[in-house]
Amino acid sequence: MDFQIAKEEYMTALSRGKKEFKELTAEGKSPHPAVLDDILGGREGDVIQELGLVDIPSNRIVGTKSAGRITAFTASFLPLLGPDSEFAIKWYTLCRDHLGETGIREPILCYEYLGDFYVQEGNKRVSVLRYFDAPRIPGTVKRILPPMSDDPRIKAYYEFLDFYKVSKLYSVQFRRPGDYAKLLACMGKEPGEVWTEDERRTLNAYFLYFQEAFQAVNTDHTDILPEEALLLWLQVHPYKDLGRMTATELKKSLGALWPDVISSTRQSEVKTDPDPVPETKPGIITRIISSVPDHVHLAFVHQLDPKASAWVLGHEDARRYLEETFGDKIVCKSYFDANTPEEMDQALEQAVADGAQVVFTTAPKLSRATLKFAVKYPKVQFFNCSVDQPYSSVRTYYGRIYEAKFITGAIAGAMAQNDRIGYVASNPIFGVPASINAFALGAQMTNPRAQIELRWSCCEGSPQADFFRDGIRVISNRDVPTLNKIYLEFCNYGTYLMDDRGGLIALASPVWLWGGFYEKVVRAILSGMKKDEKNPTAVNYWLGMDSGVIGLNMSDRLPEGVKALAHLLEKSIINHTLDPFARKIVAQDGTVKNDGTATFTPDELLHMDWLCSNVIGSIPSFDEILPISQSIVRELGIYRDSIPAVKEPV
Repeated sequence: MDFQIAKEEYMTALSRGKKEFKELTAEGKSPHPAVLDDILGGREGDVIQELGLVDIPSNRIVGTKSAGRITAFTASFLPLLGPDSEFAIKWYTLCRDHLGETGIREPILCYEYLGDFYVQEGNKRVSVLRYFDAPRIPGTVKRILPPMSDDPRIKAYYEFLDFYKVSKLYSVQFRRPGDYAKLLACMGKEPGEVWTEDERRTLNAYFLYFQEAFQAVNTDHTDILPEEALLLWLQVHPYKDLGRMTATELKKSLGALWPDVISSTRQSEVKTDPDPVPETKPGIITRIISSVPDHVHLAFVHQLDPKASAWVLGHEDARRYLEETFGDKIVCKSYFDANTPEEMDQALEQAVADGAQVVFTTAPKLSRATLKFAVKYPKVQFFNCSVDQPYSSVRTYYGRIYEAKFITGAIAGAMAQNDRIGYVASNPIFGVPASINAFALGAQMTNPRAQIELRWSCCEGSPQADFFRDGIRVISNRDVPTLNKIYLEFCNYGTYLMDDRGGLIALASPVWLWGGFYEKVVRAILSGMKKDEKNPTAVNYWLGMDSGVIGLNMSDRLPEGVKALAHLLEKSIINHTLDPFARKIVAQDGTVKNDGTATFTPDELLHMDWLCSNVIGSIPSFDEILPISQSIVRELGIYRDSIPAVKEPV
């Protein structure tokens, strides 16, 4: 190869380098490669592993080991020195080798730290090869292991080390714990399963293909990794579609999902009330709804049917309430038994084909299918009955049941003659620890000596039989799904007394009242307000007694004095003059969670993962939970990010 051609290539690279230097400087960023010695800050004692020869993804080479020659390069290793410098002459030679028959054969020497590489010897080789877009650069690598800590990035890196043992891939680098397991599940692979060479090459090719689409769509340079966008994309599309879609189709599919990609990088908004529809100025909930002139077609998609599920029955009661309230202004249709991925897809496809403009999916298990169809049909508004989901295309809604639990706790404390109260919790999902603690605080308010014996219906055992044997006679069980008092009086739900023969006497129960939420949504739609498409933020409605979504059913057998207290507490919570958590609170481990001068934010309450000091019992691990309950814990569990992912069919 002619020396002049190599010099011309250098001049092009130099021009690009000067441009990059100016752009990075203007953005307030360092224009030069990172320096590992500066990152480590001179600390000593790190464990160093010899990895030998590694095919390094060139875009993961981000800096140099020391600061010696960094001013000769830009951050992406483009040259900055003049064409007559010694540096440039050596660059010409390497350029000729690369484009000629010889090639650049000598591996670079570098260090790897947290998945990135820092060159010790061979920075000019990196400069030439990256200029010519070499996807990988061979290097002899030493790995520096950071000390283990609770830092999510460090935890994710140690998960990467396990991933690397079986995959031998550096191209995929997550920064959140649990993401490697999710990727393996989407690929249909078990953790620890060794990869074949074909699987390794396939993921490399797929990921490079996806990165190109990601770079084309991410025009605002959002702070999200292509790996993270890929995981969200795989919630909607099967892994093999990466090898089936054209570049245009892939870019289009990612573009359709992009608002959800953006929202996944932001803090989800937990709203404790749906704003009312004002006469002249739209509220928040109204601004997110598509405009409908005279009437609206609603669909309710249920995981089960009302004969098998009281939960579904409660939502069906709400649907009938809507029909009575709005008459011919709405059309409602329900779809039942969407319990498998195929049945979910079929029900949602049919709902849209039947003309649904708004779709309510009434179980957390339906959230992934709901996202898939929300992306597929952006003109249809989708709601999912769950909470803490990161999707802007789907609004979620759930109830602050802890408010009513506080009141039933106060009732239980007043009725417990031996200071011992049984509590049967459902699943360790978002909001449940807050309900347990609110109940415990309510009981403590009317009986300072009250102790709450905690059991879980999602685990092996017979809680009620255990309570009876242990002499516990006041019990809090699951919450009433509808206003029908039969659920309360039969003592299948709520808080009740148990006599010495095992007979049950109803006291009170929280009750879910979905009609209030659905009514507010429909009124917003009929007001003609439009969907807010400029602010892709995930919104989770967590609604309580003040919005009419949570109520309190009290038995006629409840003593009048206790009933009067319950009514007073209910009124105070609705009027916001009483906050169950605005007091001194001590956890089981003795830590003071609230010194009495503050309270908790909705987000803190939703993600509460500790129990009050007067609760006897603990939150079960995922392995202790019965298989029938594991699906909802995977979706909404307070420790869902640490739950091993389930391998998906591919």
